[in-house]
Amino acid sequence: MALKNALIALTAPLPSIFFYISFLNHYQNDQHLLSPLWNWCYRHPLILANTIFFLNIDVGFWLISLLQSSNWMIDLYWTVIPVLLAHYFASHPDGEYNMWRSAVVVGLTWVWAVRLTHNYLRREKWQWGAREDWRFTDMAQQHGQNWWWVSFFGVYLIQQVFLFGVCIPLYIVHTVNKPVNIWDVVASIVCICGIAYAYLADTQLYTFVTKNEKLKEEGKALVPNLNKGLWYYSRHPNYFGEQLWWWGLAIFGWSLGGTWVFIGALINTLCLAYVTTLVEKRMLKQEYRVESYKMYQKTTSIWVPWFKSSPIQVFKDKDC
Repeated sequence: MALKNALIALTAPLPSIFFYISFLNHYQNDQHLLSPLWNWCYRHPLILANTIFFLNIDVGFWLISLLQSSNWMIDLYWTVIPVLLAHYFASHPDGEYNMWRSAVVVGLTWVWAVRLTHNYLRREKWQWGAREDWRFTDMAQQHGQNWWWVSFFGVYLIQQVFLFGVCIPLYIVHTVNKPVNIWDVVASIVCICGIAYAYLADTQLYTFVTKNEKLKEEGKALVPNLNKGLWYYSRHPNYFGEQLWWWGLAIFGWSLGGTWVFIGALINTLCLAYVTTLVEKRMLKQEYRVESYKMYQKTTSIWVPWFKSSPIQVFKDKDC
């Protein structure tokens, strides 16, 4: 099954890749001037990218999910699509940009993607498609027989809105040619800090989960809560690091005149805020960690790392 899913994941984006390569070949041979299709592809790079995404990801991946009765593949491609978009914008013939800025942004996108892909495969025990995101499973139970069509909008079409929103800076970077400035340095630092912070947080979480799995196998009591390392200072440091990355990427676009570019990062942050509430509700449904996690919520910052509140002060405030 794992090998089958790996083959599906590797071949699923090929229609988009082959189409785009064909477009580039026609452009190099000046055939785009004679073909309405290739000429349109040349003049509308952003619309073309959205059209390809809609046909290949929204429709294509959705059909695959119906055949497999699982939406596992969209999680994996969250880590891949930004890289594909970065190279798409950088290679599109209509692009005009600073080569140094482009190299930095594309390189950072690769580092982010490798980090997130590694975490995904490590979390899934290096198996492709062993399970889908628990949130999709819960949504399927809520919608019942209607899930087959609701999933198209709730899983795939919505991903297009989020992904293109947060990836708009990649487009701006490859359509504006201005010298590198201090804001590029700031953006790079924020992006690197975000990637590193998320990696450390996810690694600490992975170690914690692995130890609990061993305790469960040995029939021993589980550790109810991760309250060490970065998780001592916030309840969701991995989410905080991920948001640093997207906001850092937005700074690249903002520095080039995209004053509205933060909208994508903001929408993504609001979405992650909603996901955070779902995660915490799920944690409180597990009896062995309820009391511990309730205290964790009272004493520890949600996202932004901060000093803990004193349990004594918490109880005093509650009494008041």
